[in-house]
Amino acid sequence: MTLLSVLDQTPVIDGHSVADAIAATLELAQLADDLGYTRYWCAEHHGLRGVSNPCPEVMLARLGSLTQRIRIGSGGIMLPYYSPFKVAEQFLMLEALFPNRVDLGVGRAPGGDMRTAQAVAAGQYNRGEIFAEQVADLVALMSGKLPLDHLAQGVLLQPQIATRPQLWMLGSSDFGGMLAARLGMRFAFAHFINAHFGHHVGEAYRDRFTPGHEEKPYLAASVFVICADTEKEAADLERAVDLRRVQMAYGLNAPIPSIEQGRLQEFAERDQLVIDREKPRSIIGTPESVTARLTEVRDLFDADELIILTVAGSYRARLRSYELLAQAFELGRDNPTA
Repeated sequence: MTLLSVLDQTPVIDGHSVADAIAATLELAQLADDLGYTRYWCAEHHGLRGVSNPCPEVMLARLGSLTQRIRIGSGGIMLPYYSPFKVAEQFLMLEALFPNRVDLGVGRAPGGDMRTAQAVAAGQYNRGEIFAEQVADLVALMSGKLPLDHLAQGVLLQPQIATRPQLWMLGSSDFGGMLAARLGMRFAFAHFINAHFGHHVGEAYRDRFTPGHEEKPYLAASVFVICADTEKEAADLERAVDLRRVQMAYGLNAPIPSIEQGRLQEFAERDQLVIDREKPRSIIGTPESVTARLTEVRDLFDADELIILTVAGSYRARLRSYELLAQAFELGRDNPTA
């Protein structure tokens, strides 16, 4: 059985408002819960017109109240901005509200450009220099095993509850994998960012895993996927994705292109070079082709789970994509959570 989960960036499609994007996230979370997806993660981004969730911890409180079974979590909290103690408090509160359903995934990327990062951090963005130390602190806070000389030693961490969120390391390079292995954490590799050597990172993570926060390794691959009913629909959706890739390559801060914008766009030769370079980061097609390629990724990574990111030029198409994947992989309410 293949476990499938959802990564949601709360995309803002051209012609729609941020309120529309947030409403679409609420709708998708409820659908994913009904369809049998394992977990629903929200990403953190800042200062971008195409994605609109700067605070996953706030969104998760709403999603938990709208869903019944699915795990909810961050994919992820960008830890260089924050105090590990405060993040621990926030996610313990979420765990108190939704016991045994909360994931805390952390990453070191800024989730935006450097000027925005410094604005978010009041000029104190650390660029990840102390990220490994921050993650170790978070693990120690959650396990109650802070060093005796730690500044938080003896400080009451509230809420005091019996359960704990699952801790995850997120990454698109060997740095995250090795840190997760050293601390004994679950690891999610961002194939949608780096499609070329993630399976080697995953293999090294498993080989070098030391029991710590978890007793054994657990690896997920996060993959960009759009699944459509027909090849024609898939081609139209892919063209909008191509336009988005070109916009990002040129540094254009814009909403997600719509299907119609993709259809009308004419690409120059240099645009096509960008598109061809970025193709491996996406799996787009009908259920048959998408399922085959996802199975290849799962097997290549020896992944325990696949986390699906779908950013499409239509909210309806995004919902349909997750429906088709659930059908293809025979998800259901009796699916186990991990």
